[in-house]
Parts: sequence; structure tokens; C-alpha cells
Amino acid sequence: MAVERTNRDVRTLIKQIAAGEIMLPEIQRGYVWKASQVARLIESLYRGYPAGSLLFWKTGQPAETREAAIGTSQALPSVMPLYLLDGQQRLTSLFRVLTDHPEAQVVFNIETEAFQNQSAATRRNRKWIKVYDVVGPDADMFAIHGELKGAGLALPEPEIGRRLNALQKITQRDFHMEVLHDFEYEEVADIFVRVNSGGRALKTTDLALATLSARTPGFLGQLEAESARWAEQGYGALNVNFLIKALTLSLSTTGTRLASVAKLTAASTEMVETGWEKVQLGLARVVPLLRERLLIPTTALIPSLAALHPLILYYGRQPSDARIPREVENGLLYWFLVATARNRYGGATDTTLTQDIRTLDADDPVAALLGNLGIREHGLAVADSDLSGRNHQSPYLMFCYLAAAHAGATDWWDGGPISATVDQSGKPQYSLVHPATKLRSHSSKYSSTEINELANIVFVSEQTAKNIIGSRSPAAYMQSVGVSDRTAHAIPDDPAVLEAAGYRDFLAARRMLLAERITALLDQFRPAFLAAAGTEAKTRAPRSLVLAGYSESGRSVLVAEAEADSRSWTGWINPGDFERALDAASTGIASDVPVGDDTAPLRVDDEGSVTFGLGPFIIRGSLDQWRTAVKDAFEDAQPLTECPEPTDDQWPGEPTEFLISDAGVPAS
Repeated sequence: MAVERTNRDVRTLIKQIAAGEIMLPEIQRGYVWKASQVARLIESLYRGYPAGSLLFWKTGQPAETREAAIGTSQALPSVMPLYLLDGQQRLTSLFRVLTDHPEAQVVFNIETEAFQNQSAATRRNRKWIKVYDVVGPDADMFAIHGELKGAGLALPEPEIGRRLNALQKITQRDFHMEVLHDFEYEEVADIFVRVNSGGRALKTTDLALATLSARTPGFLGQLEAESARWAEQGYGALNVNFLIKALTLSLSTTGTRLASVAKLTAASTEMVETGWEKVQLGLARVVPLLRERLLIPTTALIPSLAALHPLILYYGRQPSDARIPREVENGLLYWFLVATARNRYGGATDTTLTQDIRTLDADDPVAALLGNLGIREHGLAVADSDLSGRNHQSPYLMFCYLAAAHAGATDWWDGGPISATVDQSGKPQYSLVHPATKLRSHSSKYSSTEINELANIVFVSEQTAKNIIGSRSPAAYMQSVGVSDRTAHAIPDDPAVLEAAGYRDFLAARRMLLAERITALLDQFRPAFLAAAGTEAKTRAPRSLVLAGYSESGRSVLVAEAEADSRSWTGWINPGDFERALDAASTGIASDVPVGDDTAPLRVDDEGSVTFGLGPFIIRGSLDQWRTAVKDAFEDAQPLTECPEPTDDQWPGEPTEFLISDAGVPAS
């Protein structure tokens, strides 16, 4: 065994990837970098900053590999390939930029020397040039230089040439390489784990997967095949990480944290195989229940997939020929619905999963699971107040969809079921009943929170949104929608609330209709030992969080306004700093984000849940939820002159957990 140290330039490394002379071993994770991270890598090379070293493994024995996310197939190598252990994100990004990949369209501003991903604005501005046009094999530097001279640059001609030359030379930058020769696969996997476990790269599930792949080559392929099977049926979120967690839970019988992935790496090969059979059996039974009995066509509707694990584990433990009594099946589905409504898994999930999974061994697992939710005598009833202030980030989005689906709602354009409106990304399509353009221009000054309420969402196709709704008020277009279709979608029949002036009355009326429908849906599955619940209004804790965007003259501020314990707190956040922190979180890196004159910690756990400390709250949500919340905040950005002043003092006392899905819900 030996370690070879050498250097190769970017262009040579890219050619080796294309020729199949550099490949990814099975233990590698997938490509995860965002466009902004790719742009920063190119900027680092342009400025001559260190770009890190690369670690490879060379062996005389063929190894299990995974496909690189380069957008093209690699050639069959004419020599034994190098297997890339550290540097996948960087080399994949460089390959994409240098081969003009559609998701790596990095552009360079010749005047400011800034880098970013291509946008409509940069396409119109002649000062921005695409990096590929300069470094690609057909680059015409003379033509590019000539075009830039006519772009009105405040730069002398020699400086234009210098900057173009520096950009072109990024392909000549050297990477330091270390190559491990003739190490055994298990030892290489151990090195891979050690290299990638320093807080910067791999999540715990990735590390466990690396160990499993070393012990059982080809196991990753089984996981990916199972994931692809469910993705074809609309359940794309049942990815490899989800399956790893399900496998971990199927193996765990003792300990305080059943979800600890350490249990997976300690298990024998036989235990892993048995556990994997249970996961597959559980999925084969649970997914049809969700799709056929609850009418959930896509995992995109399920707020937290963690709620599926107790169901999968319960069904996976049953003999393959066992018939589950109807009342037990109903009870388990009822628990799933109530757990989702209660946001049972909206926060840290491992402790909650451990508690729920332990109850599966009880004499009556349904009663035990519901007992963990505090439901022992009466079922859950949803009140209209539960829907007040909620938006598409709320767990109640799923229930609003199900209320329509179980009422036989159809699309207003083609008359097909609303399940057919799920788009290619697996997300259900929906529109606003009262278009935002009508409400924003109305004299009643409706807020963004009001405009984007769940009660203003209807599940219809893009064709309906474009050809029927458009920018018209419902009073104008509802005449073309049949009475049965309006009823199925819980649209109030009072003509006054279909005008913009009656919008707040519309929200109140539709909240009431939706709450009744959701409660009726829950009652379809409610176990016989639970009595029906009343729908009296519930008292909320006096706390709230509102995110709002303010923008003017090229400057933007994300403002967080929080209320808790009869106190108010306001913080200013630079959206660019926050976006960079989210990019870092997507790769497992924690950050401290400037908030006014202070900083706030942004952390990410093994399940991709992001927490951000703001004033009285530790706010938790997925990366997608955070990005959506920021996007929503700036959708109706207000002028900076109206921006509230930030709070000077830190919040007194300990912060409490707050879910980003509850942002915008008014305090009681």
C-alpha cells in the first residue's frame, strides 16, 4: 500500500472524467451543490484562491460505482480508473461548467468581476459573459473582446484583456492529488468516512451508507432501485436517506434512541438483510393505503415523512400473509392524520419516533399511539380558527387537498380528478381563488398573509389558473364553474364574498366549510373507542412570527417580527447572507448569520432539518420550507421607508422552538 502525491490541472481532470478514467465509487453520496456554490468555486479559481486537494483510490480490482451527475454518460475506460473519494462536488461542478450543462450556466461581469448563475437580467446585459463562452473549446476571444468594447465599459482596453485572460486560465489551475494505491475496499471506506466526517461534508446517513456499501457491495443499488420504484408512482420523497432511516428503525429494539444510525453500522449483514426485507414489505403495504384509502397521490403533500415510519415498521413486522383487521387499519390511518394535523414530527423527530415505535408492541398499538398524542377519549375536530393565517407551508395544506379529493373535486378546465394535476416535480398544482393582483390593488389593503391563506387556495391545474381564473375576481369567473364543482371545492355560495370587497368574509366562510370537511374526513377513520369531538375554538399560545421583505434601490432586507410572552422583537437579516447560509446547510455546514449588529446560529441536523435562532424562537423547518418562506416574504416586497426598526436588545430568557410552517399564524 502506498500514497502517491501529484498535481493535475482542471482541463486534464475534466478529460479524464469524460473518458471514464475518473469514476465515483458506490460509497460516494449524490451531487448536492447549488448554483451559487458553483459560481463561488469558479470565482475562487479566477482569483487564485486555494480550491482544496483531491483524494483518489487506485486498485487492480473493479469496484462498485455510481453514476456521476455530469449530464452525459462516461466512456468505458481504457485503463483502470481512479475512484474519487474526496472532491466530487468540485469536480462535478467544474465538469458541468466546462461542458455547458444547463444547470451550470455561470456568468462573469467583466466590469465588477462578479460571478453568478445566468438569469434573464444577465442575458440582457452585455457586461455579463458566460464562463463557458470563454473557457469552452470553441471560444473566440477576439470576438468576445470586440463585443465588450462596445458595451460601454468603464475599463481600459488592456484591463478587459487581462480579465478575460485570467478567466480563461481557470482551466490551467492545478489541483493537488493524493492517490491511495492497493488499499482494501473496507479500509478505503473507513478513510472516506474519516475524510468526510469533519463537519463539512457527509451526514450521518451518508457515513452509515458508506460503511454498508463497503461490507455489502451493491447494497446502494438496491436502495436506489426501491426509491426509483416508488418515485414512478408519485412517491419520490421515499429516497435513499428515507430508506436508510426506515432500515435503522427496523433493526432497533433497544436503547434510548432507536433512530440512531450507529445501530445500522453495528448490525450484522444478516440483520441488515432481514431489516431490509421488513422495510420493503412495510412500504408495499403502506403506500397503497395512503394512495387508495386516503387519496394521497404524492409524498409532496405529506408535511413530515417521519410520520410514515411507525406505519412502515408496524406492517413490516407482520407476516407476509397476515390480514390486518379493518378497524386496526382505520385506526393507524387515523393516527397518521391526527399526528400530521398536530405536527407531531414538525420538530426534532428522533425522540418522538422512539416514543411512538415503542408503543407498537402494546396490546392495542392504535390506542397507545393516539395516547402519545394526548387523544384518549375524544377524537380530533378541526375548527375554523385552526386554519386562520395558515398558508401553503402549513400541514393543513394536505387536509385541504384531501377534503377536496374525498368530495370528488375535479379540475375546472378539463374535468379530470385533482390527482391528475400533480406536476412533473410531484407537487400538486393549485391557484388562488381570489387572484393576488385583484386583492393587492384593492382599497381594503389586504396583507400578504391574508392573500396567501389556505382558505384562498383551490387545487386546480395550471390551465384552469391561466384560462379560467386569470386576474379576474371569482365573481366574474365562477359563472363558468358548475355548482357541483364549486361545492366539491368548498367555495361559499354567497355572491357578496366573491367580490374583492368581501374577501375577508370569504376567508371566514371558507375556513368554516373546510374545517367541517376535514373533521368529517377524520371521522371516517376514527376508532370506535373515541367519541366525536366538539369544534369549540382552541386557545393558542400568545406567540407569532411574521417574515416580510423590504426592498428599494437595489437593497433588500428580510425582517422577522416575533411576539412571545407579551413582548415584541424585530430583527433585520440580509437575504444574501441568509441564502448563502442555506446553501451551506444543504451540504451539512452550520453558519452564523448576521442579524442586525449581532449574529444568529443556523444549524442543520442529519435529517436536513434547519434551525435558526431569532429573538424568542429557535425556528425549525426543512431547507425547502425556509427557501419558500423567504421567497414568499419578497413576493410582495414593501419599500424600505416602511421597514420597522430592529430591536436593539437581545431577547431576555431562553428561546423556545417554533415551526416555520406556523409563520404568519396570528398570535391569540
